[in-house]
Amino acid sequence: ASFIDFYMMLNSNAMNEVVKTLTIISTIFIPLTFISGVYGMNFQNMPELTYKYGYYIVLTVMASLAMFMLACFKRKRWF
Repeated sequence: ASFIDFYMMLNSNAMNEVVKTLTIISTIFIPLTFISGVYGMNFQNMPELTYKYGYYIVLTVMASLAMFMLACFKRKRWF
């Protein structure tokens, strides 16, 4: 019985690591998907759409957000 419990514990730990990785990935990509979705809509009154460097500003914000989240995860030793 103890061998089966040990085997189940190993499987549970492996599955927890997979779920943790998927959670980190989704936590990074959900805000980026939201930003992309907002800018993918055809709004007429979005002033940043007419900026000369608006596209690069949005990309910079998205990259900065992803980097910030990765830094937070590394600081907490989650990633």
